[in-house]
Amino acid sequence: MRGLLRFLLKNYAFLLFLLLEVLSFTLIYNFNSYQRSKYLNSSNKVTATIYNSFSAVGNYFSLASVNRKLARENAQLKSLIADLPFIRITPYSIVSKAEITDSLYRFISAKVINNSVDKQDNYITLNKGRKHGVKPDQGIVSSDGVVGVVIHVSESFSLGFSVLNKRWGASAKLKNSGTFGPLAWDGSDSRYANLSGIPFHVELAVGDTVVTSSYSSVFPEGIMIGTVHSIEMPPGDNYYQIQVELAVNFRALSYVDIVENLKKDELKALENRIIK
Repeated sequence: MRGLLRFLLKNYAFLLFLLLEVLSFTLIYNFNSYQRSKYLNSSNKVTATIYNSFSAVGNYFSLASVNRKLARENAQLKSLIADLPFIRITPYSIVSKAEITDSLYRFISAKVINNSVDKQDNYITLNKGRKHGVKPDQGIVSSDGVVGVVIHVSESFSLGFSVLNKRWGASAKLKNSGTFGPLAWDGSDSRYANLSGIPFHVELAVGDTVVTSSYSSVFPEGIMIGTVHSIEMPPGDNYYQIQVELAVNFRALSYVDIVENLKKDELKALENRIIK
């Protein structure tokens, strides 16, 4: 103990300097969006490479369950392709733009190499980037449902918000009634999110399905989000408090699809023209 005290007294100036440096960088990162964005962009490639190496070990032990899941999905896709012989397959896509029909979305398969679930703002890192056609503001989905949205892209990797991020939410709707509202995570439990904006006159029940609405250019309409877990009617309010049990198990994500809206730029240009 005396040795430790002597060391602290001898080096207190240097230790105080380090403490203040760490505090300064923390304040800069937390309260300056430009510096935070630059940090995420510069560190994305380095951290993604490290995560990719670590994830390879964990993925080896989950190959059996992943293979079963992929086989089931491949069977479903083959059934669809059999009915649509004009669909063209590309190396990085599950389904590319149709030759005859006017397809709106393209799906890029990707592997999860890092995923946080226990923070207030959780991120997901994928092994596909700019050279694979990935861009910011593209949706991320799995075979179970909505996962998140891409926010930063490097040449070979991409970083996104997951549903478990308080800074992002999805446009959702009740499948039975079609009533829509924003879905957001409250930062408490990775299994649940909250659906708001549903008025009292709408009929709903525990177990009702919640899917993506048509008011988003990020996801196709009808992608699974989860099911209604609990319903409350706060006194003095006009809207339900709805807790949604998420369909995606964020603690067991392995493979996802990045969703590209092929007509997003055209839609934005039209809406901007109306606003101006």
